[in-house]
Amino acid sequence: MSLIETMREDSLFWITLNRPDKGNAYTLEMVKALVSALKFADEESEIKVVLLKSAGDYFCTGGDISLMQKKEEMFSGESLELRQNYHFGIQEIPRQFEKMQKPVISLIQGAAVGAGCDLVAMTDLRIASKDATFSESFNRVGLVPGDGGAYFLIRAVGYSKAMEMFMLAKTYSAQEMMNHGLVHEVVEKNDLENKGREFAQRLLMHPPHAVWMTKRSLIQAYQDNLSHHLEMMSAYQALTQRSDDHFISLSNLKNKETRPYQTK
Repeated sequence: MSLIETMREDSLFWITLNRPDKGNAYTLEMVKALVSALKFADEESEIKVVLLKSAGDYFCTGGDISLMQKKEEMFSGESLELRQNYHFGIQEIPRQFEKMQKPVISLIQGAAVGAGCDLVAMTDLRIASKDATFSESFNRVGLVPGDGGAYFLIRAVGYSKAMEMFMLAKTYSAQEMMNHGLVHEVVEKNDLENKGREFAQRLLMHPPHAVWMTKRSLIQAYQDNLSHHLEMMSAYQALTQRSDDHFISLSNLKNKETRPYQTK
């Protein structure tokens, strides 16, 4: 059984966390497979949008507690070895997300716990079922968010709420997380995939390179000073404003066409 399953659907690429018997908790093999799937999707020109979902009743329960207790697999070794395990293991996930140009939509059902909640924060658009719950549980087991989750959660919900979530390690409902910006929409569990396709189709209405450059500009804007950001945006705008995509889109807009973007 593959721990990460993938499926092409026209311009969409579905990635499924597939360890349902263990709450989709990470193993090293699973981490490597997830990074590989994301990298493939970003490099494949025909793929325009990535959708991340899970099998079973949980989205992702983070690190496998049984492996932690046994000090096995990604949790093996003493401190220096563990540092290497994180650097070359689970931390490859946030590095890959930070490099992604394609938009990633996550579909969350059940519990997203610890590194699973962090995984949600790493995605660009987030849709949750009404039964979804979210918890930054690291402090409960005497740990810190070693997967880089704090970096992404602060950007999703703000400093104050991220501080609360990590420090208190409470469990939050999907509606609470929508109120604080981690979740963009809450739907019935049976509607989760259809809503994901709806979001994806909305993205496909726009020229892909404009979508990708907009994503990169937002990521960079969070880290940049104004001067550097404006320099980058003048370059991006120069590229997009003289592209075929731009003039085709203007023509479609003039003709009131609302079909998915495509070249002529």
